[in-house]
Amino acid sequence: MAIPRTRPDGLPAILSYGFRPFFLFGAIYGGLTVLAWVPMLTGALETSSLFTPVDWHAHEMLFGFLPAIITGFLLTAIPNWTGRLPVQGYSLLALVLLWAAGRVAIYFSADIGWLAAMAIDCAFLFAVAAAAGIEIVAGRNWRNLKVLAPVLVLFLANVLFHVEAQTYGITDLGRRLALSAALVLIMIIGGRIIPSFTRNWLARENPGRLPIPFGRFDGVAIVVSAVALGLWTFMPGGPLAGLLLLAAGALNVARLARWAGERAWRDGLVVVLHVAYAFVPLGLVVSGLAALFPAAVPAVAGIHVFGIGAIGAMTLAVMTRSTLGHTGRELKADRATGLIYVAIVLSTVLRFIAAFWPGQTPILHVSATLWIAAFFGFALHYGPMVLRPRLKPRQPNPRPA
Repeated sequence: MAIPRTRPDGLPAILSYGFRPFFLFGAIYGGLTVLAWVPMLTGALETSSLFTPVDWHAHEMLFGFLPAIITGFLLTAIPNWTGRLPVQGYSLLALVLLWAAGRVAIYFSADIGWLAAMAIDCAFLFAVAAAAGIEIVAGRNWRNLKVLAPVLVLFLANVLFHVEAQTYGITDLGRRLALSAALVLIMIIGGRIIPSFTRNWLARENPGRLPIPFGRFDGVAIVVSAVALGLWTFMPGGPLAGLLLLAAGALNVARLARWAGERAWRDGLVVVLHVAYAFVPLGLVVSGLAALFPAAVPAVAGIHVFGIGAIGAMTLAVMTRSTLGHTGRELKADRATGLIYVAIVLSTVLRFIAAFWPGQTPILHVSATLWIAAFFGFALHYGPMVLRPRLKPRQPNPRPA
């Protein structure tokens, strides 16, 4: 008999696995946050938050939307790493409610005070790191403890964000630290899943050159990138940060080339992982050029390549594939999924262009609309899948007597 992957506790399907609530609510919130940001930008909408509109937008993207997706991924991947049952039922519900409480606390922080808002908001990432750490240690899966480091850095970045906003009225350091943590997590996880999924598809569909497995080169690339991003976080300008970011970009281009993505272009679920990861070195290069030539390359261009491209596209690539696989569906990108991928890539391109033309708000609006379409599109197309129980495998038709 197959080992059960969930407990039959009578709770709805959405509480049976971490990806179900967090991918769905994270996608909805990601779309809503940008939908609200557009009128905030023009002054047509105000919140009861202590954050300025720009800080509210940055915070809810980095510490509202993103942690939801990271949590959904970790709570779904960890059982595969450890062989243990997933966090589910009332424990999962408690995490969802804690995440939602953080969103409410930030929106009404002017009413409840900044310390209370910070405590409620930051408690979620701390709880996620604790839950993930307990499961990894209980499963004696020591090598995967390293994925907790970026999560803990993200938690510290959130604390720093609140303190900066309250003390100085600006949050540049907290933003860059959060982006850096997210990018390092993408480098770690991406270095595992992208060559693995590519290898599986190529071995089956297109025999020949296969991705090079994780090795010393990958480790060097991640370390150099982490150092470059750390320097960029604390000293974003100047030649040293710029040159290190360019070197990190080159290493990640080489890393991506080793994964043979061009040979898997016929599979949408595989190729989108490569496209999403390509925004990592692109963002590193653009940010490096911005540090070296600030008058020619705006820093915001690199930040949005990171935020919309690397983070936005990679989250959608992981969310779509995980949802299909863990709900018992065929691993194939249909037309709606392909449109989601196109929307997020075009959103990145347009936001990059808009960074060089600050007065062109129509480009910003189109980019925002495409982001909203991508994440609302995920919620509409994949929402029914996460709300229903996993499909049962089809039984072969009995042979006629």
